[in-house]
Amino acid sequence: MKRDFIDLWNLDPEESWRVVKRTEEIKRGEGIEPVLEGKNIGLLFTKPSTRTRVSFEVAINQLGGNAIFLQEKELQLSRGEDVRDTARTLTRYLDGIIIRTHSHKWLEEFTKWAGMPVINALTDKSHPCQILSDVFTLYERFGEGIRNIKIAFVGDGNNVCNTWIVAAGLFGLNLFVATPEGYGPDSYYLQAGLDLSNFTGGNIYLTTNPVEAVKEADVVYTDVWFSMGDERSEEKLEALRPFQVNGELLSKAKDSVLVMHCLPAKKGEEITEEVFEKFADFIFTQAENRLHTQKALLEFLFTQR
Repeated sequence: MKRDFIDLWNLDPEESWRVVKRTEEIKRGEGIEPVLEGKNIGLLFTKPSTRTRVSFEVAINQLGGNAIFLQEKELQLSRGEDVRDTARTLTRYLDGIIIRTHSHKWLEEFTKWAGMPVINALTDKSHPCQILSDVFTLYERFGEGIRNIKIAFVGDGNNVCNTWIVAAGLFGLNLFVATPEGYGPDSYYLQAGLDLSNFTGGNIYLTTNPVEAVKEADVVYTDVWFSMGDERSEEKLEALRPFQVNGELLSKAKDSVLVMHCLPAKKGEEITEEVFEKFADFIFTQAENRLHTQKALLEFLFTQR
């Protein structure tokens, strides 16, 4: 039976921790085998990408596979071909596919018809590869103590926010989410995170007060206020201004606080340049870890049959 990775809950808690701990071994160069040897893995992208595309292509190559980059605008999808027909066609050529697109529903439809593993490299609702890697980054820093730290997400209730909520439930983490009124996370992902927390002991708190979320936080996480394809509006910009990660807001956190950003950053909006540069080394370690985590994920998906 094929294993897909469309949302974080496609892995159960035990499997999720296994991938995170395997990532640590892979980063140290331990036990890496060419598990993708002889396999062709497609990357079907609608949206631009730097970290996701390059990290996946390198990961596939380092695991012995062949990465084939496909832009939607160059496929018959751009002329109206049914998603199910594209999925069934590509299944005849490829051994797996990584998709970065706008609509989560579109991705779910593709996955339904694909006879190969499908990995979500970002949709409007979910960004599971990013957050799986971010959990590893915190595990690398805090070890088993990751369950005891306070993580604060501050900003727009977007796909990254949704996925962090699921991660808190899946891994049993303590997450405080601060978003403006009317710009909160998706209720479906919130419920999924809360349901998972019942089994793992995670804690998820929502607030419209960024100071409350950041108070005594060990980690403060933010993301762009306007995702790719979103229309900029002055109304949303004004609502989010108090949620900027700046020196004043961080003064409410622990002195040892770490700041994370999934990149690209719009400096001067969700984060000041001063704060970004202060934590740049950790932020770019976070970016580097996409490569190691995705190798662990690919290894898991293609060996757990």
